[in-house]
Amino acid sequence: MLDKFFTQQLTAIDGVDVDPTASFADLTTLRVGGKPRVTLRCSLPGSAVAALRYLEKESIPFIVVGGGSNLLVADGEVDVVAVVLDFAAVDMDTETGLVRAQAGAVWDEVVEESVGKSLGGIECLSGIPGSVGAVPVQNVGAYGAEISEVLTRVRLYNLRTDADEWVPVSDLDLAYRYSNLKFTGRAVVLEVELQLTPDGLSRPLRFGQLTDNPGERRPVAQVREEVLALRRSKGMVLDAADHDTWSAGSFFTNPVVESSVADVIQDRVRATLGDAPADRMPRHPATVPAQGEPSSYEKLSAAWLIDNAGFAKGYPGSGPATLSTKHTLALTNRGTATAADIVALARTIRDGVREAFGVELVPEPVWVGVSLDKD
Repeated sequence: MLDKFFTQQLTAIDGVDVDPTASFADLTTLRVGGKPRVTLRCSLPGSAVAALRYLEKESIPFIVVGGGSNLLVADGEVDVVAVVLDFAAVDMDTETGLVRAQAGAVWDEVVEESVGKSLGGIECLSGIPGSVGAVPVQNVGAYGAEISEVLTRVRLYNLRTDADEWVPVSDLDLAYRYSNLKFTGRAVVLEVELQLTPDGLSRPLRFGQLTDNPGERRPVAQVREEVLALRRSKGMVLDAADHDTWSAGSFFTNPVVESSVADVIQDRVRATLGDAPADRMPRHPATVPAQGEPSSYEKLSAAWLIDNAGFAKGYPGSGPATLSTKHTLALTNRGTATAADIVALARTIRDGVREAFGVELVPEPVWVGVSLDKD
């Protein structure tokens, strides 16, 4: 529990409420994790800035929690303050397509509202759990679209400079599931600005399960419904009654490797599984942030690698934590799992894929107080 003096200082800030009972199991979609020292709920951007400024000044460790859909937190007492961003105002200009959404807004509700107002650009990102504040941090993407395609500016509280400022998207170094906000703790997202199209049509579609004609644009409402149907079929739309959705979504990122490395992996698949599986191994052109000499990169499918390493849907078949019965890329809490159970399953999957194909899978969620490597 946070010292009474510090708690009093924080509750004196307008718009900050203290919740002494919430656990990370309450605050995350995996529904695992112990209790923070205290949970602070901030109802205004300014209250969040003031609380974060105080925590920084007093060197009190904290973690900002939005929808909790990308967090895996240790069991037991966790020596951090949880800061929940509860401000959620959204403004949409239907003539220009300009959208501003505060960090605490539920992401899928923003997508739903934009589609209802015939604004195009984020319909392929329907059904993704979590809040707006996490979207630029992860450079959220799905079904051939990424937020980087429509994100124009982000309002940040810069913890290093103590500045509350709008910055252009170019300052974030966005790449596949990456921004320079991720894992760095340098700033907290308070608000985002998106430039959507007011013509009621989607962005050009690229994903095979959505189109047979890459580049076509279709009505946004139609695309949203198709995306939601696809996500539900994979257990990727939150449903309290469905344990396949008690997850952090896609648990491992798709590996991005140089083409020469992809050749080696494919040769290994061919040697162990035969020509047909090797020929079907997904390989897609990819870009990475500029580093040194130009190289050719490709994105592999983590789900395909997991499945072909011998981990079927629902693996291991029973227990408190299993792979989703609908999608091998989601690690799920079957109702009684602890953080340790999720970690153990993640370790088994990572090690199995590495042994089978020499590929090191990297978890997508933020880990707090736990490690994929054994002590």
